[in-house]
Amino acid sequence: MLLQWLYQFLWQIAPFFLRRYLRRRSKQLPAYAEHWHERFGSPYANPVRDAIWIHAVSVGETRAAAPLIAELRHYFPNAPLLLTQTTPTGRATAESLYSDAQCRYLPYDKHQYVSQFLQDHRPRFGILMETEIWPNLIRACRTQNTPLFLANARLSEKSQQGYLKILGLVRPAMQQLSLCCAQTENDAARLKSIGAQHVLVCGNSKYDIAPPDAMHTLAHTFRQRIGSRPVVVCASTRFYHKQDEAQLLLNAWQTYHGNALLVIIPRHPERFQAAFDAAVNLGFKTQKRSDNQAVRSDTQVWIGDSMGELFAYYLCADVAFVGGSLVDSGSQNMIEPIACGVPTLFGMSTYHFAHAAAYAVDCGAAQQVRHAEDWLQAVQFLLTDTAARQQMRIQAASFILAHRGASRRMAEAITQHLNKQQ
Repeated sequence: MLLQWLYQFLWQIAPFFLRRYLRRRSKQLPAYAEHWHERFGSPYANPVRDAIWIHAVSVGETRAAAPLIAELRHYFPNAPLLLTQTTPTGRATAESLYSDAQCRYLPYDKHQYVSQFLQDHRPRFGILMETEIWPNLIRACRTQNTPLFLANARLSEKSQQGYLKILGLVRPAMQQLSLCCAQTENDAARLKSIGAQHVLVCGNSKYDIAPPDAMHTLAHTFRQRIGSRPVVVCASTRFYHKQDEAQLLLNAWQTYHGNALLVIIPRHPERFQAAFDAAVNLGFKTQKRSDNQAVRSDTQVWIGDSMGELFAYYLCADVAFVGGSLVDSGSQNMIEPIACGVPTLFGMSTYHFAHAAAYAVDCGAAQQVRHAEDWLQAVQFLLTDTAARQQMRIQAASFILAHRGASRRMAEAITQHLNKQQ
């Protein structure tokens, strides 16, 4: 009870600090200054009603929701779609993928804010993607008889330990969820340890994602700009705890003497210029994707300063590296480059994708590297050994095929649960 009282008390003072935070973020990314009224519970103009509501925090979760949405539309073909995000990049991704959906920010978890959101929209049911545990939101859904599901759910050991420290707050919320569709048996066990009662292992919907046709077309355009040179893509690099992953990779690249083009794609737009400056400061001949110019033959580093084009970068790569794994942030999604058939490398920090990382390495679809120098050695080997690259491509196709079908299983489970409640 004390934790719940404290949580409600903190939400009385949190909005002041959240506004300061948004102002600070907007100095780097102006989109954070937009649509504030949605975040702070103001009534929404022309809200869509009786919709399938999906909440996906940012870009990765929004992409992961796409195959699940496609499956759900088979069961609810006439239902409108409501998509909520937390980040501007996630919202932009949702708007680009679903022109027919109403896209907005999910309000912060103050009781008045989330109650107003639910009263505005009255969704048919809601789905929280991956690990979104907001006690007031979950409680409000139960009060207003809105079925709420946790889909593609994952919970690392690190996150589990954090939630166990506030179990008195988290457990009542988890018990009120209609169903948790977990990615793995380990995720299911951890979810149960923090209070989830109805848990079903369905797999990971990210294996069901396929690059859109538009990304294949854009990849062809990229290749025309680059020419026939080998391409090494380092995607979703992170600045984490004062460690700049792009800087680590660029430092290692200084000892490379071949003709491959290094493509650096920072995870967050506010790091685009920093990555460009880091490459220039190290003496690399550097260009930006946003210049829309052909890549010169002597250019060594190309900065992928664009959003929503990650698949296109992967599709034109000879070797890919997945960021967030050389720094201790748990890795970004290594399934995407593997699904593109690209020989894939990632570092040792993979707790957000532990199951996928272990299986990808075991079957030979990916390799794990200890540090940036190890990464460079692996890149040089793969660039010179055509047979090794081809074998990794073959294993990648088998790896993806073996894990598909999670979106269908989740859609079936959610629909069956809703039908039982009628």
